[in-house]
Amino acid sequence: MARVISYIDGFNLYFGLKSKGWERFLWLDVHALSGNLCSPGQDLMETKYFTSRVGAPQEKVKRQNTYLEAMRTVDSVKLFFGRYQMNPFTCRNCTYTQQIPSEKMTDVNIAVELMTDAFQDRFDTALLISADSDLVGPVVAVQRLFPTKRVVVAFPPDRSSANLRRVASAHLQIGRGVIAQSQLPEIVTSIGGYPLERPATWR
Repeated sequence: MARVISYIDGFNLYFGLKSKGWERFLWLDVHALSGNLCSPGQDLMETKYFTSRVGAPQEKVKRQNTYLEAMRTVDSVKLFFGRYQMNPFTCRNCTYTQQIPSEKMTDVNIAVELMTDAFQDRFDTALLISADSDLVGPVVAVQRLFPTKRVVVAFPPDRSSANLRRVASAHLQIGRGVIAQSQLPEIVTSIGGYPLERPATWR
């Protein structure tokens, strides 16, 4: 069996689902999704999920915390966190300036884990769920340094990258069917023993 590790760009996947209007599928079991994307003869060893914690509004913070706690209960899922950085944005018309949050470190964290796992020979195929073209570099490096290893890119709904398609061993588009088949139970028991319920806006 070919060993597979999946690397998931959490916000790329989240906003892909949002832009398709698929909020009812946000209660997503990312390890099940990764397994459902594997081919016969492949063995999913681990799923690595990369995200950053939001700071506001409180409703969004609560939904994310609930989801992350639910994900912690799934075997073989590891969470990796970046951060948000506030950047000034000035309107060209009225010169009003406001602070706009931007996510930092997700692409770097994915690149580090991908390269580390390749050097430690932990996978035969890397499944990269992202459409971030900043990841072209590590994808190229893995295949150049380890010619027998493959990097398959799975584009989130409503997301794509011509540059990643060009350098990947193979690529595919994640469809509605596989997303629908990869949902968490409506209520998940947390590691601490309390119930975690799908948020009302994700129904």
